[in-house]
Amino acid sequence: MRLTQFTDFALRALMRAAGEPDRLFTTDELARELRISRHHLVKVIRDLGAHGFVATRRGAGGGFALARAADAITLGEVVRALERRHPLVECFRSDGGGCTLTAHCRLAGRLARAQEAFMAELDRTTVADCAVPPASIDDRGGPPALRRDQ
Repeated sequence: MRLTQFTDFALRALMRAAGEPDRLFTTDELARELRISRHHLVKVIRDLGAHGFVATRRGAGGGFALARAADAITLGEVVRALERRHPLVECFRSDGGGCTLTAHCRLAGRLARAQEAFMAELDRTTVADCAVPPASIDDRGGPPALRRDQ
């Protein structure tokens, strides 16, 4: 299974917000910390807000925070909300796609079961389970154990 970069960024933002649930994050500071595009992160936060995962406050002193408790948000519901526009394979599209093998396909059912197993695991995992506290972020951004430059 592969998630879009958009969903990857969204999960990172939620994990960081879960690490400090009592504060507001700005997209500027979080983009620097996560070493990702601020422009892209703004779109991610807007979408997370539209789906009710984060609450945003505009203006001076504004930012975003989780809209619900981190243990009340599963990774499965986040992935479903954000990946809805990106089916695993063409024949999973809402219009059925244009695959010429559909009538004789022996793959689609297997892929559907694999996707269900993937999502079932994500449904058992909450954002709280994956929270990233500030102490785990080093001065170069990212968790020290996961940096690619080591």
